[in-house]
Amino acid sequence: MAKRTSKKTPTKRTLKPEAVAAPVDVPVPMERIVGQDHAIGVLQRSMQSGRIHHAWIFHGPEGVGKFTAALAWAAVLLDPTSAPGLGGEIAPDPDSHVQQLLRAGTHPDLHVVRKELARYHDDKGVRDKKLATIPKAIVEEHLIAPAGLAPSLKNGSMIGKVFIVDEAELLDRSPTNAPVQNALLKTLEEPAPGTAIILVTSSEDRLLPTIRSRCQRVGFHPINDEAMRGWLKTSGIKATPEDHQWLLRYANGSPGRYLRAFEGGFARWHAAIDPLCAQCDRGQHAVGLGALMTELVDGWAQSWVKEGEKIKENRSKDAANRSGANLMFAVVAERYRSGLSDPKRMEQSLRAIDSVERARRELDTNVQMRFVMDHLAAGLSGHARVLV
Repeated sequence: MAKRTSKKTPTKRTLKPEAVAAPVDVPVPMERIVGQDHAIGVLQRSMQSGRIHHAWIFHGPEGVGKFTAALAWAAVLLDPTSAPGLGGEIAPDPDSHVQQLLRAGTHPDLHVVRKELARYHDDKGVRDKKLATIPKAIVEEHLIAPAGLAPSLKNGSMIGKVFIVDEAELLDRSPTNAPVQNALLKTLEEPAPGTAIILVTSSEDRLLPTIRSRCQRVGFHPINDEAMRGWLKTSGIKATPEDHQWLLRYANGSPGRYLRAFEGGFARWHAAIDPLCAQCDRGQHAVGLGALMTELVDGWAQSWVKEGEKIKENRSKDAANRSGANLMFAVVAERYRSGLSDPKRMEQSLRAIDSVERARRELDTNVQMRFVMDHLAAGLSGHARVLV
């Protein structure tokens, strides 16, 4: 049974660039992950069986705890003190040497691979790339090469090395980037003993079939209302009652979406566009709605890029615009989603949501954002012309 000496609250730290290549998320205990009992059960049973597969895909909607669970599981796998507790769940001694290393962000055998590592690469060409995908050079340096080496700590843990690829869908499978995923295949086919690789993604379909077929899949889902309430009590978020109600609807069971919407001020987006959307509901063309949505997205994108400049991160304005536009689409879709359960509003709500999905497709075909937003505004009022 794992030793329990004291209960400490995990913290989140950012180490200096010279110490580590990216912000370090400190693991939380697996029992503190809310609303994902099935996924956690799969991971516990894998450990209890003594046969831990070498490659995993944690898939599901954005912001529901996939990366948090991957980090928490890594903390158990890498710790030789991990053992069954009274309830049978395997957990480590929270004050062990390994847990201290993990909290400090200095465990040599935990490797988190994310696109932001590009800004620390030796090659200036890699450093200067816009952070829209995970470059092949980063995968080779931070996953493929170290995966072939022996663990730094040989301490009898269940797994010697853990690699977590965050936003694995950014290992893009487009013709120009497919080699990024192909480069992983040999590592997945012939893993070094004692290695676990976890691909975390909210868009599993963007991973190559050959990648997916070599991985064990663990699904994560939106959490229920009770779990959301429990998370909010410990989150420290203080939204106004009006914003809170909208944020809950928008989050739709995703703590990450709630947090991102709160920090991004998306409730204010909703308040700004709602009167004009109401005009669209009456079949009127809302003059200025497209321009307003474009302005809000552009302001958010500019702020996001400027935040990157402060930490010397080369963020892409085009990628920021696309991300912001998709966030706006989510805000608009949320307004009409509630109408799907009302027979009197269902048809209109379906038309509006179809307009949002059409706008997504237009954006994906590189139609300029202001035209996409103007066309979306026309679609909401029932006066759209199909562009794609």
